[in-house]
Amino acid sequence: MNVIITGSLGHISRPLVAELAQKGHTVTVISSKPEKQPAIDALGATAAIGSLEDVDFLTATFAGADAVYTMVPPNYGAADLRAYYGRIGRNYVQAIGRAGVRRVVNLSSYGADLASGTGIILGAHDVEGLLNQLPDVAITHLRPTYFYYNLYNFADMIKGLGFIGANYGGDDKLVMVDPVDIAAVAAEELVTPATGQTVRYIASDDRTASEVAQVLGLAIGKPDLTWVTFTDEQARTGMEQSGLSPQFAADFTDLGASIHSGAMRRDYDLHPPAVMGKVKLEDFASEFAAAFASK
Repeated sequence: MNVIITGSLGHISRPLVAELAQKGHTVTVISSKPEKQPAIDALGATAAIGSLEDVDFLTATFAGADAVYTMVPPNYGAADLRAYYGRIGRNYVQAIGRAGVRRVVNLSSYGADLASGTGIILGAHDVEGLLNQLPDVAITHLRPTYFYYNLYNFADMIKGLGFIGANYGGDDKLVMVDPVDIAAVAAEELVTPATGQTVRYIASDDRTASEVAQVLGLAIGKPDLTWVTFTDEQARTGMEQSGLSPQFAADFTDLGASIHSGAMRRDYDLHPPAVMGKVKLEDFASEFAAAFASK
């Protein structure tokens, strides 16, 4: 199959490209960075260097594709993150339509079913809606859960304050996922015939925040590590003091509040994956410990 991958060689795209190429598929990787071409070539794929902001480039790259993997790269430097998501989403819609693509696998997020209250996830909600307007295109929206690697953001807090803290924690349940497990599902979907519009959740493990702290604490030699739950105001103020803009601090506070309330995972709990991913919290904890020791 002729498959187009967006996302350059990120956490998910790199193992995704490697698996597809190893299985004999023709893979083209879109990247905005020319210096990525040697690494793309080394994986047995072809680099298409250009911008997701360029609809003509996307259309030309998508032409002749049997399937396209779409994702919106994080851009926390954007003045309006939701508007950025919408712009890239509309570019995808135009290019897919013009190129005549009939199979799309879109990286979204758990919580994308919600139209409000999820902060930065609202962009994923918007992109799903835009893509769903495409006629005669089979679309699978992948909704991975809480990425393990987001836990790296707490390393400095653990070192400086001796605990993990956010406006979610304690007995709040965190359903988590590893990029390798997302890549495996994406690879499967891209080569599987489909019709209509479907949603597929992806998760690797499901623990309470306190259990997460315990597992990470044991891995880094801090067996008494706890996860403290802040108020929304404490969380927002702390993020602003750390340098986040008021808008991003508000968005991340909303996201945390939706995790704390359970709203983020409500639809996930109604439609959980039939099989959980292979990478468990203890596996990630080993990686976390190595990174923590090097800080």
